[in-house]
Amino acid sequence: MKSEEQQHPQYNKDRQIVDTLLTEKDTAYNLAELARLKIRYRGFPGAKDIQEDLEKVLTKWELTEEKLFEKTREIHRKGQPYKQKNTDQEDWL
Repeated sequence: MKSEEQQHPQYNKDRQIVDTLLTEKDTAYNLAELARLKIRYRGFPGAKDIQEDLEKVLTKWELTEEKLFEKTREIHRKGQPYKQKNTDQEDWL
């Protein structure tokens, strides 16, 4: 029996972010966004297009998920990557 795909409440906003990541470079901010979205969609029963595109970004930037998380831990250790985009709002929902 096939389970029904769910729609993530942040899908539309996240789709825009993923589209941006697909066209941009691996800046500290973009790495943090990629890691955040990888965590958000890990095991989520839906949004397969976003999950596939997140993998494409990893490949494009020549990273494994492990290496991504290693880099973003260092970014967070050094400071707040979201301050670079002049936003105080972190979206971890």
